[in-house]
Formats: sequence, C-alpha cells, structure tokens
Amino acid sequence: MLDQVIESKIIDATGCNAILSRSKVQSLWSGYGSIDRYELSGGERASVVVKHVDLAGPVHQPRGGNTNKSHARKLHSYKVELAWYQRYIQTLPASCRVADCLLAESTEKGFLFILEDLDASGFCGRRSMLMPNSMEGCLDWLAQFHAAFLGKDLESLWPVGTYWHLATRPDELKAMPDAHPLRTHALELDRALSNCRFRTVVHGDAKVANFCFDEESSSVAAVDFQYVGGGCGMKDLAYFLGSCLDEDQCHEYAEMALAFYFQALRSYLANPTLADQIEQEWRALYPVAWADFNRFLIGWYPQHHKLHRYSKKMSDQAFDFIKRKQSAK
Repeated sequence: MLDQVIESKIIDATGCNAILSRSKVQSLWSGYGSIDRYELSGGERASVVVKHVDLAGPVHQPRGGNTNKSHARKLHSYKVELAWYQRYIQTLPASCRVADCLLAESTEKGFLFILEDLDASGFCGRRSMLMPNSMEGCLDWLAQFHAAFLGKDLESLWPVGTYWHLATRPDELKAMPDAHPLRTHALELDRALSNCRFRTVVHGDAKVANFCFDEESSSVAAVDFQYVGGGCGMKDLAYFLGSCLDEDQCHEYAEMALAFYFQALRSYLANPTLADQIEQEWRALYPVAWADFNRFLIGWYPQHHKLHRYSKKMSDQAFDFIKRKQSAK
C-alpha cells in the first residue's frame, strides 16, 4: 500500500504515465528509510530520486549513544530539510546547483521528498577522495552558497548549522577526558564560530560524498540538507577538506584551497567591499572550525583516521586564538 501511495505521488508530481522500475540507491543513516530511483515513462523526466523517511522503522544507532537524544536530533534534521526544500531552495542562484524538488511533505510516519535525478542531469560522478585539482568545483559551490546567505538568519533551519554542533552533542562531550583542552574550551570554540560578525548559512554536512560531479569533475551539485543552519562558512570548508584530503594532503594543499575559496567568495558577494573583512575574520576562524569538529570526533570515535597531525595542528592554533581573545578583553 505504501509503495502505491508513493508511486501515485510521483505520477502527480511529474505528470508521467507509469512507473517502470524502482532501484535502491542507499539506506538512510540509522535505518530511517531509504533513497530510491524510479524510472518513469510518458513524462518530461525519465527518472526521479525519492527520499522516503520512515521514523517508525527499526533504528540502528551507530556507535551507541543515547537513542532518545539521537532520535530527537534526527527527527529535527528532517524537519529542517523539509523547510529547506519548501522555503529556501528557490532562493539559491541557478549556478549553485542542487536537485530540483518536485514534492516535499511530512507524512504520518515521516517525510517524503521527490527530487530531480541528478545522475540523469549529468551529475553522475561520486567521489570518496579528491585530487587537489579536482576540489575547485566543490569550493566554488560552497563560496556561492555562503555568499547567497551571508547575513541572513533563515527561520525553521538549525540556529547553529552542522550535525556536530555542541548543543546537540552532550553525550560525545561527556565521553571526552575531563582535562582534554577541546572539552575545557568547547563552549568558547562554539561561541567563536556561532557569534562571528559575518554569519552565513552553512550546508552542515559538506563532505565530498554529498557532492555529485559532472564527467569532467568541474561542476558539482550538492545533496543532503538536513543540517543546514547558521554560522561561519569555515565550518563547511574545514569539514569538506577533512573529508577528501588525507593528512599529508591537508598540510600541502589546504592553504591553496583556502585561497581559491576566498577568491571565489569575492566574486559572488553582493557587497564586494566586505570581502577583505570577511576573509580576515574567517581565516582566523578556520582552525577553530577544525577544532570544533575534532571535539566531536574525540567524543564519538577517538580512533578516527581524521584525528591526525594536521587536525592537531589546527586545534593548537585554535587554542592560541582563544587565548588571544581572552587577553584582549
């Protein structure tokens, strides 16, 4: 019966005559449903991708954690994604590519999103790592996204974007050693990022796996907007670089990536006269963004491969930043 309901909604949303087939793209995190591709006939679209969130299904929480807190966080993330598709996706410039949303609605037991099939639109490439010269499409996308929402607080999204932000991760903070500097400075790091002068909206899960690439890897589209919300653009940038570069590459190419990002950001700003001030503030907060994510990782999975020498170097620089701020008071 559920499949029939979804297929009926697809037909209504696309104007197709029939559903030819369905194939599973992936399961959703913790078992909250699935993402499926539907092949169509008789309409303008040959296929669509459907994200069906079933909050009543069996839940598997990776690496334990408080199931009630995790469930509440996940539930809110889908409410945020619903708001994103219903209210804000259309405000992005067309060059900041995301999947068209044909339907976004809450259901009795979850949420349903009927989306453009980005594979069929030429964005069929997926990456787990990137060569340094292949990062530019993602960096350009992030620059466009941050410029589009600079200075805007969007209702119904996370007040503080990213899935690891401090207020939603008390269990991971509690799991850290009491004397760890990332624990003792956690609130200061969070405040520095959340209360920066030049706030924007961050994607919140801008890992390389959430970008779809064209054949040349020059243009990208982004997916997965469950953790979009306010904050400093460096949270997306640090997280992205950590997702696609290994330790040695971070040391060698992070500065190049920062330079490319800020050059692109300048070109997209509605008020380019602010570019120098934004870059000065955000560059200083880049290591703070790394430290903030390191704080989450150490509490969640202290053996994670992303906790390497470069990430420690960034944390040390973040502590220096906090000390300078305290001395200036």
